[in-house]
Amino acid sequence: MEAFIERTEKIPFYRNYDVIVAGGGVAGVAAALSAVREGKRVLLIEKTCILGGLATIGHINFFVPMCNGRGKQIIAGMAEELLRLSVRYGYDTIPAEWKNGEPAEPTNVRYVTRFSPWIFAIALTDLLTSSGVQILFDTIVTDVIMKGRNCEGLLIQNKSGRSYCTASVYVDTTGDADLLFRAGVPTVQGKNYFTYIGHGVTVESCRRVAETGNFACLNAGGVCGGRIDLYGHNQPSDVPLYKGTDGDDVSDYLIRNQRLMLENLKKAPPKSRDILSIPSMPQFRTTRRIDGNVTLKESDTYRHFEDSVGAICDFDRRDFLYEIPYGTLVRDGFPNLITAGRSASGEGYAWDVLRVIPPAIVSGQAAGLAAVQSIDSGRGLDKLDVEALQRAMAKGGNRIHFDDSLVPEGKKEAADSHADIGHI
Repeated sequence: MEAFIERTEKIPFYRNYDVIVAGGGVAGVAAALSAVREGKRVLLIEKTCILGGLATIGHINFFVPMCNGRGKQIIAGMAEELLRLSVRYGYDTIPAEWKNGEPAEPTNVRYVTRFSPWIFAIALTDLLTSSGVQILFDTIVTDVIMKGRNCEGLLIQNKSGRSYCTASVYVDTTGDADLLFRAGVPTVQGKNYFTYIGHGVTVESCRRVAETGNFACLNAGGVCGGRIDLYGHNQPSDVPLYKGTDGDDVSDYLIRNQRLMLENLKKAPPKSRDILSIPSMPQFRTTRRIDGNVTLKESDTYRHFEDSVGAICDFDRRDFLYEIPYGTLVRDGFPNLITAGRSASGEGYAWDVLRVIPPAIVSGQAAGLAAVQSIDSGRGLDKLDVEALQRAMAKGGNRIHFDDSLVPEGKKEAADSHADIGHI
């Protein structure tokens, strides 16, 4: 039998904004930056003390391929800006072919880089605050106040206690669709494998740094709990698939992984290695997402969408091209709520394609610009002029539709079915 307590309290009002972004991962950073650059008053709420989300405190410090695997850059815009920021003050592993932008000649070398997660995190703080975004660190959203299907405000809590803040538009980039779920927006629950990756250092990796003068060599890897890959290979039969949206579930995941990490460490001589850092957030990829107006599927490879806000590529396979429909970020009937990043509406492998760093930045940039357009036009996010949003995204450096000439022979049928769509 469940037991409850009831209490009545007066909660002080904090501030009003044009846009409130909940979640400071790369999608949230892109949304906040896009909106503030258009002159809006923006608050970014982050539950930890560091920006970047999985890209920093989650140890996934890798900009996955932003090209088609043949020397053509597909993802640009703010994703390009943040990639270059990630390596501006630290190490990089950008291939020589891509150091100065798209290569003049075709190449099978893909446009990727690793970066220092901690340097990137503080560079993001500097970028946002310099641009005028207000950041509330160490702050959680405890509830969403709704009037019908319109979000009226958020209850937040930090060292100052509980308070109430309001905005015209709310962007959910929590990664877990927390705002959407609490607001009653239809969502879909995901599952996650037993994966927990730390950053380690060994005597040998230190020697490589000394020999090369390059700190990119410092992380020796190998400091892991669960090692299950993207496709679930070797998931232990006695370990559940984790939802990532339940307190007991998250704690079980962390306890199991940290204890296993310790057991793995015991296999090496104590003075031969150390841990640089362990993730300070669960490394879940697909927890909960919006059940959007459109759901991207793997079968949508090479398909053009009339409401596309950005062309993206497959991070694991060459030549595979997608577009992000605006409908993956919104749900009809909820006029001032939008999402981006890991909680965009994708199914199966397409959810994985949407959630990684570059596409998450693309959808975050789109969400921020959509928020601006909604405020300026007086139209709900679910009734937006998508063509105007596409023009804004294109102005921001994004390719809205992939070029059909990049579609491999034998795969053109899908692209040809929407051949009337121009390439913005």
